[in-house]
Amino acid sequence: MQDLSRRHFIKGAAAASLAAPFVVSRARAASSNKKLGVALCGLGSLSTNQIAPALLKTEHCRLAGIISGSDSKASEWRKKYNLPARSVYTYDTMHRMANNDDIDIVYVVTPNALHLEHTLAAAKAGKHVYCEKPLEISVERCQQMIDACKAAGRMLGTAYRCRFEPHHLECIRIAREQELGPVRIIEAGFGIDVGSPDQWRLKHALSGGGALMDVGVYALQATRYLTGEEPISVTATETKTDPVKFEEVDETVTWTAQFPSGATAYCTASFKVGGIKNFRANCERGWFELDPAYYYGGIKGSRSDGKPLSFPQVDMFAAQLDDFARCIKEGRQTIVPGEEGMQDVKIMRAIYGSIHTGRTIRI
Repeated sequence: MQDLSRRHFIKGAAAASLAAPFVVSRARAASSNKKLGVALCGLGSLSTNQIAPALLKTEHCRLAGIISGSDSKASEWRKKYNLPARSVYTYDTMHRMANNDDIDIVYVVTPNALHLEHTLAAAKAGKHVYCEKPLEISVERCQQMIDACKAAGRMLGTAYRCRFEPHHLECIRIAREQELGPVRIIEAGFGIDVGSPDQWRLKHALSGGGALMDVGVYALQATRYLTGEEPISVTATETKTDPVKFEEVDETVTWTAQFPSGATAYCTASFKVGGIKNFRANCERGWFELDPAYYYGGIKGSRSDGKPLSFPQVDMFAAQLDDFARCIKEGRQTIVPGEEGMQDVKIMRAIYGSIHTGRTIRI
């Protein structure tokens, strides 16, 4: 099913990246039986609870280094994962990775507005970059990341883990083959109770936005890979019930997107209301859905015709990292290149533009 997704989905801005050349990382990467070394840049909860454990399961890569601004975290991780001192870096010493052949990939897991800085440092050190979503906080900064990796002959990937999850891939197949007819209306949303007001996600300088940038991007991605199209216009509104906590960022955003085929998407992103976690694609002869759709596990699907939409659960972080490592080894482009991440940022900026102007924004 990954081949099906790879054939059909990359369109628009992302398609341009398919022909972009890059250099296979070191001679050791050419050997398919050797694991590529991954350095985690940022040791927060996602790295601690999801990515590092996933790297213990991967077939084509391994944890080979860490980058952190915290001496205590670095010391703890070094002992826990038996990392050599030469593979432990601070954000100011990332340039030294150029002399470390054990590291092939830097996985950037820092706040959104720091992705550019850390990607530039990794690319300059000659490393491939896999970056958490959203890719950055503006189209211009995304483009700088793309340009830097291309100039270094290295690959830039965006961490859209759902693109490697079997339920999502099956939904893409159903949509592409029009088993229930063409997709006409998509309902997609992701909402969480964001928690503490002190976190970086609620500081605009670091996040670039609130619920839309953090969880709304999952719903936005779903509308794009289900339709296989790029939206031509968006109309959006924001609701803010706690102006103190959400002074700098959006609390709840709803938007409508129109697609060239005539398909329409109705989407929601919220930092205030938890439990929103699904998408449903309404087609001419029925519907299919995932609920929950975006969690780290427990993905469940159903179809209006009663046919099964059920697969074994996978570790999405392990799946996406293994795919990225295989792409590097085989000298082929990832299905989630930097251009793909930039396209979502472009659309999200249009959604914010609609909120601020009260008008429909054409893309």
